[in-house]
Amino acid sequence: MLENNFFEKKGPFLLSDLFGKTYREKKIKISNIKTLNNAKKSDLTFFDTINYKELAEKTKAGCCITTEKLKEYLPNNCVVILVKNVLFELAKVTKKFYPNSDIDYPDKSLSKPTKSKYPKVKFGNNVLIGKKVKIGKNTIIGSNTIIESKVSIGKNCVIGSQVMIKNTIVGDEVVIQDGSKIGLKGFGFIPIKGKNFRFPHIGRVILKNYVEIGSSCTIDRGSVDDTVIGENTFLDNQVHVAHNVKLGKNCMIAGQVGFAGSSTIGDNVSIGGQAGVSGHLKIGNNVKIGGGSGVVKNIEDNVVVMGYPAVPLKDFLKK
Repeated sequence: MLENNFFEKKGPFLLSDLFGKTYREKKIKISNIKTLNNAKKSDLTFFDTINYKELAEKTKAGCCITTEKLKEYLPNNCVVILVKNVLFELAKVTKKFYPNSDIDYPDKSLSKPTKSKYPKVKFGNNVLIGKKVKIGKNTIIGSNTIIESKVSIGKNCVIGSQVMIKNTIVGDEVVIQDGSKIGLKGFGFIPIKGKNFRFPHIGRVILKNYVEIGSSCTIDRGSVDDTVIGENTFLDNQVHVAHNVKLGKNCMIAGQVGFAGSSTIGDNVSIGGQAGVSGHLKIGNNVKIGGGSGVVKNIEDNVVVMGYPAVPLKDFLKK
């Protein structure tokens, strides 16, 4: 993930300001919050499941929020912050750094685009554009579409009508069909009786070159990492992509497929309609998933699966 430019960032903060007087003597300044693989010495990261052990062992983060059971996998030069609930503590700290990232407030800078600013872009009726939006030449924007502040759209793109785009970077020759919503906050919160604590979402959506997004799709921005759709990947209508999902290149995703958060999908993957992929999974390259399947485990390269739970096709046919 590159440096985020969509949300105002506070800080840096002393570690003791974030986690109390226990860390006062260390006098460590934290400049940002990053994932294990992206964090640097001045960053705070988090480690909440053994699934990310390999990333934890190699992290360059200066400090890490984790639990007693997981701390042994972190490098010796990483300051360990032990907590009972990693995601709750992460959510509270993230809100201090990015106080306006837990709710999608309306963009107050929206206005009608001017020909002088976008001379080589074609706009439909009632289009609204936020400040510092970049749009490449020969791009077409349909009627009643909203593009919020700092969004970047490449050249030769076709953006349909009634589309909402925010917190997103769009490549060249991308097609987004009518009614899709790109870059909104994901479904992340810490359950608390009486009033749930919303998890801030400071990531972005990255749509690589030649991507096509069908009508009425929803692609959530990342929580701490980015949500990424790889080159030449096509999504059918009504597909939902949750926060932090990574879709590889040349994938074909049929209608009403749903991806839960933080799953990684390889290249050349085909998924049939109404299939579901659970969170934090790794789906290999050249995988085929049958329509209506429920994927709850990792899938290796070059495998065809079907059913709920999804199993190799030959095993499914034996049932």
